[in-house]
Amino acid sequence: MFDEAQAMSFFEVHVVPWSVKVAISLTIFIVGQIVAKIVSGMLGKLLGHTKLDKILIDFLQSLVRALLLIMVLVAVLDNLGVNTNSLIAMLGAAGLAIGLALQGSLQNFAAGFMLLIFRPFKAGDFVEAAGTSGTIDSIGIFSTKLYTGDNKEVIIPNGSIYSGNIINYSARRTRRIDMIFSVSYGDDIRLVKEIISKVLAEDERVLSEPVPEVAVGELAASSVNFVVRPWVKTEDYGPVKSTLNEKIKIAFDEHKITIPFPQMNINVRQ
Repeated sequence: MFDEAQAMSFFEVHVVPWSVKVAISLTIFIVGQIVAKIVSGMLGKLLGHTKLDKILIDFLQSLVRALLLIMVLVAVLDNLGVNTNSLIAMLGAAGLAIGLALQGSLQNFAAGFMLLIFRPFKAGDFVEAAGTSGTIDSIGIFSTKLYTGDNKEVIIPNGSIYSGNIINYSARRTRRIDMIFSVSYGDDIRLVKEIISKVLAEDERVLSEPVPEVAVGELAASSVNFVVRPWVKTEDYGPVKSTLNEKIKIAFDEHKITIPFPQMNINVRQ
């Protein structure tokens, strides 16, 4: 049995110092959480004034807060007398093992990070990437979701997108429509050029600048090929191309302009 003097000595030597350490550790933990929340919030507000994607901003906020909380945890354990060197070494080894196991996922993560920073496309853009064409729906950390013209949902790993060519059809305000019309050698090419130019001029969606190009592109084996290159607003590209094809064909028919097509003559000898 401890006498009163031994009890007081035990209390002063063990209980009081540990109580102080626990109190200090709790204070460090609570204050650290508050500081981590304030710092991550300030970072979010600061990045909110930039052109960075909200997904990237939220991710950076979470990453900074997690790192700060890890530092707080290490400080708490160190204050309690725990050997944090071995803990840090274990965390490093675990991080290396996880990185090797998730190498493909980390590649997609890094690619998603770069896509969100450099923004080669945004939601709503029509792009061609990783062998697929469609409208971007969302850009995630690991994958990008798009919808094809027939409304199929396609999810592409960001690594596949970033490692290949990206064609963004919506990046520019205007686009050029490239068309070829073939007429027979017996037709008046000056009349053909006049007909095509008139159809282009009548469509208000065709831009006057740059000037639409209508020219003889090739004297082929059985036809004279005209290249027609009008400029339109990007959002008008599909509708204008379809309309011009239809109107130019109708105008050719009205002026008896012949469009050659493959033919085969068979002579039967008896």
